Amino acid sequence: MFMGGFEMMFSLVFVVVAGVIIFIVVKSVSEWHQNNNSWQLTVEAVVVSKRTDTTHHQQANGGDISGAHGYTMISDTTYYVTFQAGESRDRMEFHVTGREYGLLAEGDHGKLTFQGTRYLGFERAG
Repeated sequence: MFMGGFEMMFSLVFVVVAGVIIFIVVKSVSEWHQNNNSWQLTVEAVVVSKRTDTTHHQQANGGDISGAHGYTMISDTTYYVTFQAGESRDRMEFHVTGREYGLLAEGDHGKLTFQGTRYLGFERAG
C-alpha cells in the first residue's frame, strides 16, 4: 500500500517537472520564432533606466557533490536597459550584454534598433 502511494507521488512529480520543462521550451521557441518574423525597427529613444538581476549558487569543489571539499560561490548577472521610444513614449525593456550595459547611461538619446523582444543595438546621437 505504501509503495503504491510512493509510486503515484513520484509519477505525479515527474509529470509536473516534465510539463514545466516542455512549457519553457515551447515558450522559448515561440518567442524566438516570433522575433524572427517581426520587423527590424529603428526608432528614436532615450535610456530611462538600467537594472541588474544577480543570482548566486554554490558549486561543489572537485566534482564532489557531498561538499566534502567545500563549495565555490558562483554569481551570474543579467543586465537590462529600459528605453522610452519617440513620440509614442512607449517603454521597452531589453536584455543586453554586460559590455552594452556599461556603455549606456540613463538619459542617453539616440536610435534604438530591435526586432520583437530582441535588442539589436543603440546608436547614441552625436
